[in-house]
Amino acid sequence: MVKLFVSGFPLDMDEIELVKMFSLHGDVKTIKLVKDKKTRVCKGYGFIEMADMAAAENVIAALNGEPMGDRKLTINIRPDEPEAPAAPPKRPFVPTERFSPRVYQQVTKPGDPVKKKRPRRPM
Repeated sequence: MVKLFVSGFPLDMDEIELVKMFSLHGDVKTIKLVKDKKTRVCKGYGFIEMADMAAAENVIAALNGEPMGDRKLTINIRPDEPEAPAAPPKRPFVPTERFSPRVYQQVTKPGDPVKKKRPRRPM
């Protein structure tokens, strides 16, 4: 599948109209129009996945640069996203003497007053 970036279509155009227009030149697999989260109005661009590269090239040759109302349709092949670098394998934690649990003691100096803790409230 080939993903296309489509922009420049009228803001009132919906997915069905775009699919009808693109399906004349090849098999459309998916469509996603980007919309404003609050108003749900289309922002004027979206993504369309075509079945194969030949269909994508046909669409670009036929529709790229076509005027649509007061706007101009722009269609580009979206480059593949680079793969994220593989995370290094995780090593199991093996406790050693260096990482052994330590017991901390409160150090008091001679002559320091002894602090008493207040008792806990029952729940």
